[in-house]
Amino acid sequence: MRHKGKTNPPGRIRIMKSLSDLMAEKDFHSITTAEIARNAEVTEGLIYKYFRDKKDLLYQVLKEHFEAFQKKIETRVNETGSCVGKLDIIIYTSLESYAANRVFSKILLLEVRNSLDFFKSCAYEMVQTYSRTILNIIRQGIDTGELKPGTDPVVLRKVILGAIEHACLGEIIFGRELDIDRVSREISSIIFQGVKA
Repeated sequence: MRHKGKTNPPGRIRIMKSLSDLMAEKDFHSITTAEIARNAEVTEGLIYKYFRDKKDLLYQVLKEHFEAFQKKIETRVNETGSCVGKLDIIIYTSLESYAANRVFSKILLLEVRNSLDFFKSCAYEMVQTYSRTILNIIRQGIDTGELKPGTDPVVLRKVILGAIEHACLGEIIFGRELDIDRVSREISSIIFQGVKA
């Protein structure tokens, strides 16, 4: 990102909102910078003042959405003491956020992961923060004996993240409603209680 100051200029805000609005209706690759500028009521050149290219703009939009998402998780997690309770909250909040903000979930789950430069972006740094939050809670649960000794924290994190994403994917692609309460309860029950009769 070229803009280094602490303020967020109105033109930059309008450009980011423009891309978010367009992505509610279209896929990223079909959106042109001319269309983004027209929708934002700015010149196309202004996009390149604040962003390296269209993909950098996409990552900045994702980062902004992810910051709000991560803040919500941290606020809710701090309200409970147990590790399983914290993981329950993360599962529920992730499903809730993905369902409520389809642009955020569409960018994260469908648009960026096939691009290697995503993994060097500011948006991916936020993904890593989220991922570390889960891993640290799991490790704490193992250390305190709340979770079974010998549990591989990295594998458990993958199971949690995979369950969340697969629960949302069809709903995001096909625009279906997600029963957040039921799905979050089922995921937590299976992960933390198992399915063995």
